[in-house]
Amino acid sequence: MIDLIIDTDPGIDDAVAIALALGIADVNVIGVTTVGGNSGLEHTTRNALRLLEFLGRSDIPVASGYDQPYGRDKQETGYEPVHGHDGFAGVDLPEPAATVVSTDSSAFLAEKIRGAQNPVTLIAIGPLTNIAHLVDAYPDVIPLIHRFVIMGGAARTGNVTPVAEFNIWHDPEAAKRVFASGLQTVMVGLDVTHSVRTREPLWEWLNSKGRFGEVFNGLIGPYTDFYSSFYGERMTHQHDAMAMAEAIWPGLMTSEAAFIDVETIGELTDGMTVVDLNMRKGQLPNGFVTWTIDGDDFHDRLMGAMNQLATNLGY
Repeated sequence: MIDLIIDTDPGIDDAVAIALALGIADVNVIGVTTVGGNSGLEHTTRNALRLLEFLGRSDIPVASGYDQPYGRDKQETGYEPVHGHDGFAGVDLPEPAATVVSTDSSAFLAEKIRGAQNPVTLIAIGPLTNIAHLVDAYPDVIPLIHRFVIMGGAARTGNVTPVAEFNIWHDPEAAKRVFASGLQTVMVGLDVTHSVRTREPLWEWLNSKGRFGEVFNGLIGPYTDFYSSFYGERMTHQHDAMAMAEAIWPGLMTSEAAFIDVETIGELTDGMTVVDLNMRKGQLPNGFVTWTIDGDDFHDRLMGAMNQLATNLGY
């Protein structure tokens, strides 16, 4: 059993990742924090609450965090053709009965980490703003985190610029602070997430899952439409769900120790994750870069967990 804390900016692929976690019996999600990224904080917080309500887990406490980046003026949030105007492609979800338990994500995270009954895995699948503030405000809890996994960055490519991935690009100063914090970071970046294509027929099982299927088809359909317009193929890259898979099943991906830093001032390289596999300046590794995953195995685990969740809900 692991105690899992999810820092997120829902976000269509965030919704899939959260559903994956909730479909695994030996994963205990003890808290969720929200951050601005795929949409503004107001939307991402509402989306987290609505999603948990729909998935029957309104018992999981949600704390809101930061909308403003850590070290610069506010970036543009999201990109409407990907996630829609509200982050969830306008999908109809119930209004939540629960509200946020805190608007201080740092204090909430520190409390949950200190009080956990099992080893804590912290996963960040949005910009790292909340985590940077946690590092500043509560450095004593950092050694208590058993594993820290992020969806973000890349060693070889980008998706917002030629070299920068969105979550890091959105708040590079926060990412730089986190990589320098002593947290050994497992970086699930575009190098591995772009290696797996989740093709549209893999979701056909949703058609027999009633309301659950209706909601997730409503999320994944527009996401697939965007990928089709961009890549010319009816598929998606499930970035956040792949990071969640590595968080739940450590070692699912091949990885390599590295020293990772973030470019914050380059005219052409702002937001780039700079990955040094050879420690050329004598640094010690501060994380792991993930490279490969068995795509068929990932899909079996993802679809199996979501199917189990849908069955449990009985929608």
